[in-house]
Amino acid sequence: MRKALRWLLSLMVLIGTVSAAGTATAAGPDGSGTTTDIKDRILAIPGMALVEEKPYPGYRYFVLTYTQPVDHRDRSKGTFRQRLTLLHKDTARPTVFHTSGYAVSTRPGRAEPTRIVDGNQVSLEYRFFTPSRPQPADWSKLDIWQAASDQHRIFTALKRIYDRKWLATGASKGGMTATYYERFYPRDMDGIVAYVAPNDVVEKEDSAYDRFFATVSTQECRDRLNALQREALVRRAPLQEKFRAQAESEGATFTTVGSLDKAYEAVVLDFVWGFWQYHTEADCASVPDAATATDQAVYETIDTYSGWSFYSDQGLEPYTPYYYQAATELGSPSMRMPHLDGLTRYGYQPARDFVPRDIPVRFKPWVMRDVDTWVRTQGRGMLFVYGGNDPWGSERFRVDKGARDSYVMTAPGANHGANVAALPEAERTRATARILAWAGVEAADPQRAAPLSTYDPRLDKQDARREMTLRP
Repeated sequence: MRKALRWLLSLMVLIGTVSAAGTATAAGPDGSGTTTDIKDRILAIPGMALVEEKPYPGYRYFVLTYTQPVDHRDRSKGTFRQRLTLLHKDTARPTVFHTSGYAVSTRPGRAEPTRIVDGNQVSLEYRFFTPSRPQPADWSKLDIWQAASDQHRIFTALKRIYDRKWLATGASKGGMTATYYERFYPRDMDGIVAYVAPNDVVEKEDSAYDRFFATVSTQECRDRLNALQREALVRRAPLQEKFRAQAESEGATFTTVGSLDKAYEAVVLDFVWGFWQYHTEADCASVPDAATATDQAVYETIDTYSGWSFYSDQGLEPYTPYYYQAATELGSPSMRMPHLDGLTRYGYQPARDFVPRDIPVRFKPWVMRDVDTWVRTQGRGMLFVYGGNDPWGSERFRVDKGARDSYVMTAPGANHGANVAALPEAERTRATARILAWAGVEAADPQRAAPLSTYDPRLDKQDARREMTLRP
């Protein structure tokens, strides 16, 4: 009899054990403990809907939508469905709130902090990127405060389930997004990890970019790149005929930018920037010598590093939300480029030129100044990581004495893909230790802090897709 009772008790314990990847414990109506599948708990959140679930070993992965107000200040303006994904590991683990600042990928993947803390990950699509766009689109409701409020509502809804520590992260515009979220809702997150995040405090003062391009790498490499860029403008007539033929074959139009000629020059002017954004000094040798290169070689090289199709209407349309924000709040860079004197007709075109004319635009210079001041004087638990050879790091976030437990670190020689793993050893260890501490899973020995999860090439490999344009 006692043996039978022991067997029955063991069975009850087994039934009560919750699988980390599949179920979670929730209280029943009477307060008793019941076992509820994590998907059911997520979908019980008002406004949350399932698009699909995709299997991945050791996780549950969901593509979801969440009902958001078009205007967080005035709920009468209607709602829209915002897309997000959830990589669920365990409600007992910390959660990383990831944003790219653009559309969200529906392929399972982990941001670097998610691997470091071995946690869950929520990835959010930025408002107004398709399909997370209100209809009709009131573009005045696309600003950094409204986007931060989107994150705040999703965090508030999910925190009831994922009640451990939370970190916000993102790269480039995603790093900017994580920073703005912390500015407006500083009590939500326990730490911020922002990668390669530009910080254009004064829109009309861009000399930092001129200094970068005058000093990056070696004189030989700079001269090689500048010469090919110049050659593409010297040979504008024959190369533009190639561009015209390509545009006609692709059905490309140029209403937004204004003309094929303006699009041509915009692509050429992106060449040196695109090289340093996505490549390294070692790739300099692969750039043809301008003096001896054929027209086809020059054309193909510009295409490799800039992308001829981007400034067409078809290339710009998916990124209208970014250019609208750059033209209203974020700012955009410009350079003098003296090696092109006498050859350019338009110069670096402002972000406004890449927004359809029927969308009203008004720049608000105080927005970035406010964020910059707040980060420098009131930021807490913030880590900014930059690449030493990334042009976007020319204007970066800083932390002053008023900030607490906040850091700016640079990976020498790294481009726009810089991360914690690329930092020098001492800084890499320190950054990892702080990320773990913010997540509530502090390393046993901070002097040897390392990611808690092993590298998974399918989950952790950086997206190989490059955006061939001057955009963070």
